[in-house]
Amino acid sequence: MKWLLNSIGTSIGKKLMMAVTGLSFCFFLLIHLAGNLAVYAGKDAFNAHAERLHSLGLVITISEFFLLFFAIIHILFGATLFYENLVARPVKYSVKKSAGGTSLGSATMPYTGFILLVFIAFHLFNFHFADKTNQTIFQILVSTFARPEYVIIYVVAVLAAAIHISHGFWSAFQTIGANHPKYMPFIRGASLAYSLIIGMGFGFIPLYILVVS
Repeated sequence: MKWLLNSIGTSIGKKLMMAVTGLSFCFFLLIHLAGNLAVYAGKDAFNAHAERLHSLGLVITISEFFLLFFAIIHILFGATLFYENLVARPVKYSVKKSAGGTSLGSATMPYTGFILLVFIAFHLFNFHFADKTNQTIFQILVSTFARPEYVIIYVVAVLAAAIHISHGFWSAFQTIGANHPKYMPFIRGASLAYSLIIGMGFGFIPLYILVVS
């Protein structure tokens, strides 16, 4: 156990934990998006999907516990690595070189991550912890996205998520050892495609609700 804790305490160990938890969230987002697409089939289909999830009971509770645990690990290690990088290089280079492969996603990871943290709390407050006594989840969805300011918040947050994923997805594979000249171009392409799927998939839902409601 001591060797495990010592390994996690290293920079490589923290990055590995970030990679594993990050890929877990990527998988969750894909499943979550697939379920949310039921909204295009109408209120009955969307409510039926929500009821099926609710009927899983303990399975959902355990899944939420693991997601919370992974989120804490991801946030703590991400913040630690960000701080360690600042301490190691307190003064920015006077000249930035693009040859190092810096992208919008890699340059903004801490900031998009913070936006996502705030947004997740906002999202849970609006949907997960909303009073469902006298209204269905579809009614909550419609009443929320009938407000243009909420639509803007969600679209901006989804854009931040897409930017975060565009770098984080392939970087996670690189961290766990999939950094090979033969496979990395495909992984980078898959990362971009996945970020677009998540961005467009989640981003169109509030816009669709706003238009049809």
